[in-house]
Amino acid sequence: MGGWAIAVHGGAGVDPNLPPQRQEEAKQLLTRCLNLGISALRSSLPAIDVVELVVRELETDPLFNSGRGSALTENGTVEMEASIMDGPKRRCGAVSGLTTVKNPISLARLVMEKSPHSYLAFSGAEEFARKHGVELVDNDYFITEENNGYAEIGQGSEHHPV
Repeated sequence: MGGWAIAVHGGAGVDPNLPPQRQEEAKQLLTRCLNLGISALRSSLPAIDVVELVVRELETDPLFNSGRGSALTENGTVEMEASIMDGPKRRCGAVSGLTTVKNPISLARLVMEKSPHSYLAFSGAEEFARKHGVELVDNDYFITEENNGYAEIGQGSEHHPV
């Protein structure tokens, strides 16, 4: 390896109540993402492409709280956000309040590269996605048995879904 490094994480902290099988699945997903990034960097893919590639992988797998499998709102839907930075070019893009964009990181990158803005939210971000041919899905795509179960648990406590 020369001149680059990569780190991949799936969130902050460790849930001590997470079953061992789930912990192992999480490690396998992170290892898969790490290897995907290493392979892309070794093939000289630009770092910004590698970031998008790896985050898309995390967004597509329901194991982590990003994209598919995201935390549910109080209304039982998913709203997502993403941001991306290109350090050498001193640019960034961010989106929030997304309900139909399959891969929020790709839209954040489009905001960075194809708009005069650095941040778009809610209907403005969704409209920008439609205009640029970003893949859209029904909000149900993001809802899994597991994140729905977390919402049900949250309903009975002082901690509610966001």
